[in-house]
Amino acid sequence: MSDPVLAVDGLSIAFQTRRGPLPAVRDLSFSVGRGEMLAIVGESGCGKSLTALALLGLVPPPGRVTGGTVRLEGRDLLALDEAALRHVRGARISMIFQEPMTALNPVLTVGEQIMEAILEHEPVSRKAARERTLALLERVRIPDPARRFAEYPHRMSGGMRQRVMIAMALAGAPAVLVADEPTTALDVTIQAQILSLIDELRREQGTAVVFITHDLGVVSRYVDRVLVMYAGRKVEERDTRDLFADPFHPYTKGLIAAQPRGLAARPQAGPGPAGVARERLTEIPGTVPALAAMPPGCAFAPRCPLADDRCVRTVPPPRPAGSGLVACHHAGESHAI
Repeated sequence: MSDPVLAVDGLSIAFQTRRGPLPAVRDLSFSVGRGEMLAIVGESGCGKSLTALALLGLVPPPGRVTGGTVRLEGRDLLALDEAALRHVRGARISMIFQEPMTALNPVLTVGEQIMEAILEHEPVSRKAARERTLALLERVRIPDPARRFAEYPHRMSGGMRQRVMIAMALAGAPAVLVADEPTTALDVTIQAQILSLIDELRREQGTAVVFITHDLGVVSRYVDRVLVMYAGRKVEERDTRDLFADPFHPYTKGLIAAQPRGLAARPQAGPGPAGVARERLTEIPGTVPALAAMPPGCAFAPRCPLADDRCVRTVPPPRPAGSGLVACHHAGESHAI
């Protein structure tokens, strides 16, 4: 990869409590290059969305960034004050939020909201901003842009609202687009259209994409590299093809096996409907530990079939593995979850 557009080094985030800080993201590092799509995957509670918010300086209280750097085109965003960050946010780095109905303003038309994003960062007239907005609506394949311009979010379907969010995120021609589970609650057909649109835009415009998701089916189709998070730490990061062909970390193996139609799905006793054999998905036992009950060693040890005393005592450091890194004392050992 050439010089990264976005380089995150040692990012740490904690929630402030009466008993002191509770680390939620620990020493996270990754980078993404021009036109590349990096997926961050893991179960709920692993720190994916919190990481996405930190990239734009949007971590809500009582959370706060406690360490590390987030360099966008060589400039550390964490060192900027709020006024300086506002000039960067929405212009050089933008975000597609998980739920457009709560992210869009219900009392402004969708056209006004996209125009606002343009006027905030560029010295153009309202007429020029309107023309840009109509072009963006057409670009994200919203039919009849002139009519849709004057509509309010509640009059649009979930898929259309998500397209409006994408248009707004692209208004400033950002170098980095952060997509936080942008297809949540959309049906399969609309989901595929939204994902194809994001993929097409990043290939045409060279935008770097950080894609937050729990859907490994989506990852296998659209993403260049995968970063697997567990309990706030990176446990594996590799090229997508290599990771799916030969996952090293037991948690990664479990995530892949738990996918519908996964290679590790095993037959369930008895025939299914119309005599078709049923399959039972492989499960990862247990749950992600709470922040206040994080084990001293590897956080995945209580759920891992390979765990031993070393895993319980010490956190495994990341080490080279294939096309990337893995943090596991038993990386590559064969064992079914």
